[in-house]
Amino acid sequence: MEQKNCLRVAILISLFAISCGRELKFIHKDNLPVYNHTLATILVEYASAVYLSDLTELITWTCSRCDDLTEGFEMIELVVDVEHCLQGFVGIAKDLNAIVIAFRGTQGNSIMNWIEDLYWKQLDLDYPGMPDAMVHHGFYCAYHETTVRSGILHAVKQAKKLYGDINIMITGHSMGGAMAAFCALDLAVNQKIQNVQVMTFGQPRIGNTAFASYYSQLVPNTIRVTNDHDIVPHLPPYYPYLTQKTYRHFPREVWLYDDGFGTLVYPVEKVCDDSGEDPTCSRSVVGNSISDHLAYYGIELGSMVPGTCRIVMDPRVADYSTQDLAGNFVLYRDPSASVVKLKTESSLPSNFI
Repeated sequence: MEQKNCLRVAILISLFAISCGRELKFIHKDNLPVYNHTLATILVEYASAVYLSDLTELITWTCSRCDDLTEGFEMIELVVDVEHCLQGFVGIAKDLNAIVIAFRGTQGNSIMNWIEDLYWKQLDLDYPGMPDAMVHHGFYCAYHETTVRSGILHAVKQAKKLYGDINIMITGHSMGGAMAAFCALDLAVNQKIQNVQVMTFGQPRIGNTAFASYYSQLVPNTIRVTNDHDIVPHLPPYYPYLTQKTYRHFPREVWLYDDGFGTLVYPVEKVCDDSGEDPTCSRSVVGNSISDHLAYYGIELGSMVPGTCRIVMDPRVADYSTQDLAGNFVLYRDPSASVVKLKTESSLPSNFI
Protein backbone atom coordinates (compact mmCIF):
# COMPACT_ATOMS: atom_id res chain seq x y z
CA MET A 1 0.00 0.00 0.00
CA GLU A 2 2.86 2.38 0.87
CA GLN A 3 4.53 1.70 -2.49
CA LYS A 4 1.26 2.38 -4.28
CA ASN A 5 0.83 5.73 -2.51
CA CYS A 6 4.42 6.70 -3.34
CA LEU A 7 3.75 5.90 -7.00
CA ARG A 8 0.64 8.09 -6.94
CA VAL A 9 2.59 11.01 -5.50
CA ALA A 10 5.37 10.56 -8.06
CA ILE A 11 2.87 10.65 -10.93
CA LEU A 12 1.14 13.74 -9.54
CA ILE A 13 4.41 15.63 -9.09
CA SER A 14 5.55 14.72 -12.59
CA LEU A 15 2.33 16.18 -13.99
CA PHE A 16 3.05 19.45 -12.20
CA ALA A 17 6.59 19.47 -13.57
CA ILE A 18 5.38 19.68 -17.17
CA SER A 19 2.78 22.34 -16.37
CA CYS A 20 4.93 25.19 -17.64
CA GLY A 21 5.48 27.09 -20.86
CA ARG A 22 4.16 30.06 -22.81
CA GLU A 23 1.47 32.06 -21.01
CA LEU A 24 -1.86 32.56 -22.78
CA LYS A 25 -3.46 35.92 -23.39
CA PHE A 26 -5.99 36.70 -20.70
CA ILE A 27 -8.57 39.48 -20.95
CA HIS A 28 -9.64 41.09 -17.70
CA LYS A 29 -10.92 44.33 -16.25
CA ASP A 30 -8.67 46.75 -14.39
CA ASN A 31 -10.92 47.16 -11.34
CA LEU A 32 -9.66 44.21 -9.32
CA PRO A 33 -11.24 43.41 -5.95
CA VAL A 34 -9.60 44.58 -2.73
CA TYR A 35 -8.68 41.86 -0.26
CA ASN A 36 -10.11 42.26 3.24
CA HIS A 37 -8.53 40.05 5.92
CA THR A 38 -11.36 40.54 8.41
CA LEU A 39 -14.00 39.57 5.85
CA ALA A 40 -11.97 36.48 4.90
CA THR A 41 -11.86 35.28 8.52
CA ILE A 42 -15.64 35.66 8.72
CA LEU A 43 -16.51 33.97 5.43
CA VAL A 44 -14.21 31.02 6.08
CA GLU A 45 -16.34 30.23 9.15
CA TYR A 46 -19.44 30.03 6.93
CA ALA A 47 -17.54 27.76 4.54
CA SER A 48 -16.69 25.57 7.53
CA ALA A 49 -20.17 25.49 9.08
CA VAL A 50 -21.89 24.32 5.88
CA TYR A 51 -20.04 20.99 6.17
CA LEU A 52 -21.87 20.00 9.36
CA SER A 53 -24.38 17.17 9.19
CA ASP A 54 -26.67 18.13 12.09
CA LEU A 55 -29.32 20.04 10.19
CA THR A 56 -31.21 21.04 13.31
CA GLU A 57 -28.17 22.85 14.64
CA LEU A 58 -27.52 24.46 11.26
CA ILE A 59 -31.06 25.74 10.65
CA THR A 60 -31.16 27.22 14.17
CA TRP A 61 -27.51 28.35 13.91
CA THR A 62 -26.52 26.70 17.18
CA CYS A 63 -23.83 24.40 15.79
CA SER A 64 -20.30 24.05 17.14
CA ARG A 65 -18.98 26.16 14.24
CA CYS A 66 -21.68 28.83 14.52
CA ASP A 67 -20.71 30.74 17.66
CA ASP A 68 -17.67 32.82 16.76
CA LEU A 69 -17.47 35.54 14.09
CA THR A 70 -20.74 34.37 12.50
CA GLU A 71 -22.80 34.55 15.68
CA GLY A 72 -26.24 36.04 15.05
CA PHE A 73 -26.52 34.74 11.49
CA GLU A 74 -30.16 34.23 10.47
CA MET A 75 -30.73 31.21 8.26
CA ILE A 76 -33.42 31.44 5.58
CA GLU A 77 -33.03 28.15 3.70
CA LEU A 78 -30.85 25.07 4.03
CA VAL A 79 -30.79 23.05 0.80
CA VAL A 80 -29.86 19.35 0.97
CA ASP A 81 -29.51 17.32 -2.23
CA VAL A 82 -29.31 13.84 -0.74
CA GLU A 83 -29.17 12.22 -4.17
CA HIS A 84 -25.87 13.94 -5.08
CA CYS A 85 -24.53 14.52 -1.56
CA LEU A 86 -24.66 18.32 -1.86
CA GLN A 87 -25.53 20.98 0.67
CA GLY A 88 -25.79 24.76 0.81
CA PHE A 89 -27.53 27.51 2.72
CA VAL A 90 -28.72 31.10 2.39
CA GLY A 91 -29.16 33.56 5.21
CA ILE A 92 -28.64 37.08 6.50
CA ALA A 93 -25.48 38.34 8.19
CA LYS A 94 -26.58 41.63 9.74
CA ASP A 95 -23.04 42.58 10.75
CA LEU A 96 -22.05 42.40 7.06
CA ASN A 97 -25.39 43.82 5.88
CA ALA A 98 -25.39 41.04 3.32
CA ILE A 99 -27.05 37.88 2.12
CA VAL A 100 -24.57 35.02 2.63
CA ILE A 101 -24.62 31.89 0.48
CA ALA A 102 -22.37 28.95 1.37
CA PHE A 103 -21.76 25.63 -0.43
CA ARG A 104 -20.32 22.45 1.04
CA GLY A 105 -17.29 20.82 -0.53
CA THR A 106 -16.69 17.16 -1.34
CA GLN A 107 -18.31 14.85 1.16
CA GLY A 108 -19.29 11.44 -0.17
CA ASN A 109 -15.96 9.93 -1.24
CA SER A 110 -12.60 10.21 0.44
CA ILE A 111 -10.77 13.46 -0.26
CA MET A 112 -7.83 11.53 -1.75
CA ASN A 113 -10.01 9.78 -4.33
CA TRP A 114 -11.64 13.08 -5.30
CA ILE A 115 -8.25 14.78 -5.67
CA GLU A 116 -6.92 11.97 -7.85
CA ASP A 117 -9.99 12.27 -10.04
CA LEU A 118 -9.30 16.00 -10.54
CA TYR A 119 -6.14 15.19 -12.52
CA TRP A 120 -8.11 13.60 -15.32
CA LYS A 121 -11.16 15.87 -15.59
CA GLN A 122 -11.57 17.06 -19.18
CA LEU A 123 -12.97 20.33 -20.49
CA ASP A 124 -16.03 18.72 -22.02
CA LEU A 125 -18.91 21.22 -21.81
CA ASP A 126 -19.42 24.50 -23.67
CA TYR A 127 -20.60 27.10 -21.19
CA PRO A 128 -23.96 28.49 -22.41
CA GLY A 129 -23.81 31.94 -23.98
CA MET A 130 -20.00 32.25 -23.83
CA PRO A 131 -18.22 31.52 -27.15
CA ASP A 132 -15.17 29.27 -26.73
CA ALA A 133 -15.71 28.99 -22.96
CA MET A 134 -15.47 25.43 -21.69
CA VAL A 135 -15.89 23.84 -18.25
CA HIS A 136 -16.06 20.36 -16.84
CA HIS A 137 -19.63 19.03 -16.77
CA GLY A 138 -19.26 17.67 -13.23
CA PHE A 139 -18.49 21.10 -11.79
CA TYR A 140 -21.23 22.73 -13.87
CA CYS A 141 -23.91 20.14 -13.16
CA ALA A 142 -23.32 20.10 -9.40
CA TYR A 143 -24.87 23.55 -9.29
CA HIS A 144 -27.01 23.83 -12.44
CA GLU A 145 -28.55 20.37 -12.71
CA THR A 146 -29.37 19.45 -9.12
CA THR A 147 -31.96 20.74 -6.66
CA VAL A 148 -29.35 23.09 -5.20
CA ARG A 149 -29.86 25.86 -7.77
CA SER A 150 -33.63 26.18 -7.43
CA GLY A 151 -33.41 26.16 -3.63
CA ILE A 152 -30.68 28.82 -3.57
CA LEU A 153 -32.46 31.12 -6.04
CA HIS A 154 -35.74 30.84 -4.12
CA ALA A 155 -33.99 31.75 -0.87
CA VAL A 156 -32.22 34.73 -2.46
CA LYS A 157 -35.56 36.09 -3.66
CA GLN A 158 -37.03 35.66 -0.18
CA ALA A 159 -34.05 37.40 1.41
CA LYS A 160 -34.26 40.34 -0.99
CA LYS A 161 -37.97 40.73 -0.23
CA LEU A 162 -37.17 40.95 3.48
CA TYR A 163 -34.00 43.03 3.39
CA GLY A 164 -33.99 44.83 0.05
CA ASP A 165 -31.16 45.19 -2.42
CA ILE A 166 -28.26 44.39 -0.09
CA ASN A 167 -24.97 42.77 -1.10
CA ILE A 168 -24.71 39.05 -1.76
CA MET A 169 -21.61 37.24 -0.53
CA ILE A 170 -20.99 33.72 -1.79
CA THR A 171 -18.44 31.32 -0.32
CA GLY A 172 -17.37 27.71 -0.33
CA HIS A 173 -14.38 25.46 0.14
CA SER A 174 -12.95 22.99 -2.36
CA MET A 175 -15.78 21.73 -4.61
CA GLY A 176 -18.02 24.18 -2.72
CA GLY A 177 -15.83 26.96 -4.10
CA ALA A 178 -16.49 25.76 -7.64
CA MET A 179 -20.23 25.79 -6.96
CA ALA A 180 -19.95 29.27 -5.47
CA ALA A 181 -18.40 30.53 -8.72
CA PHE A 182 -21.15 29.03 -10.88
CA CYS A 183 -23.78 30.44 -8.52
CA ALA A 184 -22.23 33.92 -8.79
CA LEU A 185 -22.30 33.75 -12.59
CA ASP A 186 -25.92 32.61 -12.48
CA LEU A 187 -26.93 35.53 -10.25
CA ALA A 188 -25.01 38.08 -12.31
CA VAL A 189 -25.99 36.87 -15.78
CA ASN A 190 -29.37 35.18 -15.47
CA GLN A 191 -30.82 36.99 -12.44
CA LYS A 192 -29.30 40.38 -13.36
CA ILE A 193 -28.00 40.97 -9.83
CA GLN A 194 -25.10 43.45 -9.73
CA ASN A 195 -23.84 43.42 -6.14
CA VAL A 196 -22.37 39.90 -6.01
CA GLN A 197 -19.16 39.20 -4.13
CA VAL A 198 -17.31 35.85 -4.05
CA MET A 199 -14.63 34.51 -1.74
CA THR A 200 -13.61 30.87 -1.99
CA PHE A 201 -11.04 28.72 -0.19
CA GLY A 202 -8.98 25.97 -1.80
CA GLN A 203 -11.01 26.06 -5.00
CA PRO A 204 -10.00 23.91 -8.02
CA ARG A 205 -9.80 25.27 -11.55
CA ILE A 206 -13.20 24.98 -13.23
CA GLY A 207 -12.86 26.24 -16.82
CA ASN A 208 -10.56 27.22 -19.66
CA THR A 209 -8.94 30.59 -20.47
CA ALA A 210 -12.00 31.93 -22.30
CA PHE A 211 -14.23 30.99 -19.36
CA ALA A 212 -11.85 32.62 -16.86
CA SER A 213 -11.84 35.80 -18.95
CA TYR A 214 -15.65 35.97 -19.15
CA TYR A 215 -15.96 35.20 -15.45
CA SER A 216 -13.54 37.96 -14.39
CA GLN A 217 -15.53 40.50 -16.40
CA LEU A 218 -18.97 39.37 -15.19
CA VAL A 219 -18.08 38.72 -11.52
CA PRO A 220 -15.09 41.01 -10.94
CA ASN A 221 -15.47 41.11 -7.16
CA THR A 222 -13.98 37.64 -6.62
CA ILE A 223 -11.19 36.50 -4.30
CA ARG A 224 -9.75 32.97 -4.37
CA VAL A 225 -7.81 32.21 -1.21
CA THR A 226 -5.14 29.50 -1.48
CA ASN A 227 -3.10 28.08 1.36
CA ASP A 228 0.60 27.28 1.16
CA HIS A 229 1.03 23.88 -0.56
CA ASP A 230 -2.70 23.05 -0.78
CA ILE A 231 -2.97 20.54 -3.62
CA VAL A 232 -6.49 21.36 -4.84
CA PRO A 233 -5.89 24.87 -6.32
CA HIS A 234 -3.28 23.21 -8.58
CA LEU A 235 -5.97 21.00 -10.09
CA PRO A 236 -7.03 20.19 -12.74
CA PRO A 237 -3.53 20.92 -14.06
CA TYR A 238 -2.69 24.14 -15.93
CA TYR A 239 -0.79 23.66 -19.22
CA PRO A 240 -0.02 27.12 -20.67
CA TYR A 241 0.93 25.79 -24.09
CA LEU A 242 -2.34 23.93 -24.76
CA THR A 243 -4.31 27.06 -25.81
CA GLN A 244 -8.04 26.61 -25.13
CA LYS A 245 -7.69 23.04 -23.90
CA THR A 246 -6.12 23.90 -20.57
CA TYR A 247 -7.85 24.82 -17.34
CA ARG A 248 -7.11 28.27 -15.97
CA HIS A 249 -7.94 30.09 -12.73
CA PHE A 250 -9.68 33.45 -12.80
CA PRO A 251 -8.33 36.27 -10.60
CA ARG A 252 -7.85 37.33 -7.91
CA GLU A 253 -5.77 34.96 -5.83
CA VAL A 254 -4.63 35.62 -2.26
CA TRP A 255 -1.92 33.16 -1.23
CA LEU A 256 -1.41 32.31 2.44
CA TYR A 257 2.01 30.97 3.41
CA ASP A 258 4.65 31.09 6.13
CA ASP A 259 7.90 32.94 5.56
CA GLY A 260 11.15 33.11 7.48
CA PHE A 261 13.29 30.35 8.96
CA GLY A 262 13.90 28.60 12.26
CA THR A 263 11.96 30.28 15.03
CA LEU A 264 11.51 33.46 12.97
CA VAL A 265 8.49 32.31 10.96
CA TYR A 266 5.58 34.63 10.27
CA PRO A 267 2.36 34.31 8.22
CA VAL A 268 2.07 36.13 4.90
CA GLU A 269 -1.11 36.96 2.96
CA LYS A 270 0.07 37.80 -0.55
CA VAL A 271 -2.35 39.53 -2.92
CA CYS A 272 -1.51 38.18 -6.36
CA ASP A 273 -1.60 39.76 -9.81
CA ASP A 274 -4.52 40.06 -12.22
CA SER A 275 -3.70 37.00 -14.37
CA GLY A 276 -5.34 34.34 -12.23
CA GLU A 277 -2.17 32.28 -12.63
CA ASP A 278 0.46 34.43 -10.89
CA PRO A 279 3.70 32.41 -11.04
CA THR A 280 4.89 34.03 -7.80
CA CYS A 281 1.91 32.85 -5.76
CA SER A 282 0.69 29.28 -5.16
CA ARG A 283 2.06 28.23 -8.56
CA SER A 284 5.55 28.96 -7.24
CA VAL A 285 5.39 25.87 -5.03
CA VAL A 286 4.43 22.24 -5.53
CA GLY A 287 0.85 21.53 -4.55
CA ASN A 288 1.29 18.36 -2.55
CA SER A 289 -0.50 18.90 0.77
CA ILE A 290 -3.93 17.68 1.82
CA SER A 291 -3.51 19.06 5.35
CA ASP A 292 -3.06 22.57 3.90
CA HIS A 293 -6.35 22.02 2.08
CA LEU A 294 -8.27 21.22 5.24
CA ALA A 295 -7.52 24.33 7.32
CA TYR A 296 -7.56 28.02 6.35
CA TYR A 297 -6.91 30.85 8.82
CA GLY A 298 -6.81 28.19 11.53
CA ILE A 299 -10.38 27.11 10.77
CA GLU A 300 -11.14 23.44 10.10
CA LEU A 301 -12.73 22.84 6.71
CA GLY A 302 -14.38 19.52 6.02
CA SER A 303 -16.79 17.15 7.66
CA MET A 304 -16.42 16.04 11.25
CA VAL A 305 -17.40 12.58 9.94
CA PRO A 306 -15.48 12.37 6.63
CA GLY A 307 -16.47 10.02 3.82
CA THR A 308 -20.19 9.94 4.54
CA CYS A 309 -23.33 11.77 3.43
CA ARG A 310 -25.31 10.85 6.53
CA ILE A 311 -27.24 13.72 8.09
CA VAL A 312 -28.93 14.18 11.48
CA MET A 313 -32.23 15.98 11.91
CA ASP A 314 -34.69 16.49 14.75
CA PRO A 315 -38.10 15.11 13.63
CA ARG A 316 -39.78 18.42 14.46
CA VAL A 317 -37.72 20.17 11.77
CA ALA A 318 -39.68 18.24 9.14
CA ASP A 319 -42.56 20.65 9.74
CA TYR A 320 -40.43 23.36 8.15
CA SER A 321 -39.32 21.48 5.05
CA THR A 322 -40.31 20.47 1.56
CA GLN A 323 -39.15 17.22 -0.02
CA ASP A 324 -39.17 15.77 -3.53
CA LEU A 325 -39.57 12.17 -4.66
CA ALA A 326 -35.80 11.57 -4.65
CA GLY A 327 -35.56 12.52 -0.98
CA ASN A 328 -33.93 15.91 -1.60
CA PHE A 329 -35.30 18.62 0.64
CA VAL A 330 -35.17 22.24 1.76
CA LEU A 331 -35.43 23.43 5.36
CA TYR A 332 -36.71 26.96 5.64
CA ARG A 333 -37.48 29.62 8.20
CA ASP A 334 -38.77 33.18 8.22
CA PRO A 335 -36.24 35.37 10.07
CA SER A 336 -38.83 38.08 10.61
CA ALA A 337 -41.06 35.62 12.47
CA SER A 338 -38.37 33.40 14.03
CA VAL A 339 -40.29 30.34 12.86
CA VAL A 340 -37.86 27.63 13.94
CA LYS A 341 -36.99 27.61 17.62
CA LEU A 342 -35.81 24.18 18.67
CA LYS A 343 -33.70 23.01 21.60
CA THR A 344 -30.87 21.01 20.07
CA GLU A 345 -30.50 19.04 23.30
CA SER A 346 -34.03 17.67 22.86
CA SER A 347 -34.71 14.16 24.13
CA LEU A 348 -36.67 13.37 20.97
CA PRO A 349 -34.96 10.83 18.70
CA SER A 350 -33.15 12.10 15.62
CA ASN A 351 -33.55 10.86 12.06
CA PHE A 352 -30.48 9.55 10.27
CA ILE A 353 -30.41 9.70 6.48
